[in-house]
Amino acid sequence: MTQPVWFRPLAALFPRGVVVNDAAALSAHAGDAWFASTLPEAVAFPRHAADVAKLLRYANRKGIPVTARGAGRGYVGGCVPKRGGIVVSFARMNRILEINPVDGVGVVQPGVITGDFQAKTLQHGLLYPPDPASLKECSLGGNVATNAGGPRCLKYGVTRHYVLGLQVVLADGTLVRVGGRTQKNKSGFDFVGLFVGAEGLLGLVTEITLRLIPVPPARAVLAASFRNAPAAAAGVQHVFERGFLPSALEMADRFTLEAARRHLGSQHLPPGAAHLLVEIDGQPNSVHSEIHALADILRSGGALDITLATTEPECERLWGLRREFSASLKATGLTKLNEDICVPRSRLVDLFDFTARLQKKYGVEIASFGHAGDGNIHVNLMADLAVPGVKKKTDRALDELFRQIIAWGGAITGEHGIGLAKLPWWPKAASPELRRLHRLVKKALDPKGILNPGKFV
Repeated sequence: MTQPVWFRPLAALFPRGVVVNDAAALSAHAGDAWFASTLPEAVAFPRHAADVAKLLRYANRKGIPVTARGAGRGYVGGCVPKRGGIVVSFARMNRILEINPVDGVGVVQPGVITGDFQAKTLQHGLLYPPDPASLKECSLGGNVATNAGGPRCLKYGVTRHYVLGLQVVLADGTLVRVGGRTQKNKSGFDFVGLFVGAEGLLGLVTEITLRLIPVPPARAVLAASFRNAPAAAAGVQHVFERGFLPSALEMADRFTLEAARRHLGSQHLPPGAAHLLVEIDGQPNSVHSEIHALADILRSGGALDITLATTEPECERLWGLRREFSASLKATGLTKLNEDICVPRSRLVDLFDFTARLQKKYGVEIASFGHAGDGNIHVNLMADLAVPGVKKKTDRALDELFRQIIAWGGAITGEHGIGLAKLPWWPKAASPELRRLHRLVKKALDPKGILNPGKFV
């Protein structure tokens, strides 16, 4: 790649190795876990917020595109540098700056790996609840950019419910703090909420202050199998109708379970064409009584087989099976098109009926699993895209899926973001007035449009 004229003056502003453009670095920062990739023209590895501010001041003056990157584990091409320019990798801004048990607060740089932070907070008897499936690989900065969720968000909420304050560098290099470190803060506009989930379009986050809570002293997990997905979805409704709020309530369909049985061995999963995983946490006595009550509810709702786990090793064994669902689908050899749609809980049964009809109509296998408790189901189209005509079928099936989700009052993305993958459906998901509001905010904070250009705003 030809070196851009601005590269040497930019690199000269920093110590050697902070801004690079060797082929290996450019290739490694061209994409994420999705299919698209575009080579940047340079990659920056800042260590301090001041470095990011200096870089953005330069880029803003020259009109150079800047795309922020966490750990590159996104599923929608959100950190793909669509228009080249500079990728800012936060891999070297990876320090845990503070864990304060008295205040219930943690302060981190954006490159900290989510699972590492959770492990460190547990040493202090504290819990950081958001738990995306890729927590051992994804970064907290990336979680903030996409407002990541995970199984526990049913009871505990998503990333934005735990972000108390942010340090952000705006497009012109201005360094600003929004929010703070208190549990409540109504001083002015909610700028924290504005930047969380903004996908790097409004500013680059360089420090995150997070709310931490006490670790529940006990938990229990229940795994139940059902004859089909609608029966399992009905079981979800029964749980809520009886007044229970699990910390997690996960569901998987027939194709997912069959793939897991082939990948992990059939002895690890009971028979049945649908699966529920329910977790309860809290005080030991209440956890014990609730998990048995839930077993009775699901048994009376048609559960074929129920397994209870009340010790940490037993709970982790059941969760270990759940965490292997995605890998099991990939092991089929088919391309896995992962769509993190979200529907009102009242539409869960309708959703599984609808995906069954889609599968039959287009002849494309569909594997659905995920966070049934909050309606966030990962609908995976499983296809051999090398077969002529299959790509066209998957495109039509996706379009039909998203149109139906929107008609039900759902969301085309629950936790992955829009990125590039959902870009064709953004105009359908957001009204003209809402899209105009997005453009107004973008114009105010990034008038030259240098931050993550080519995305949904």
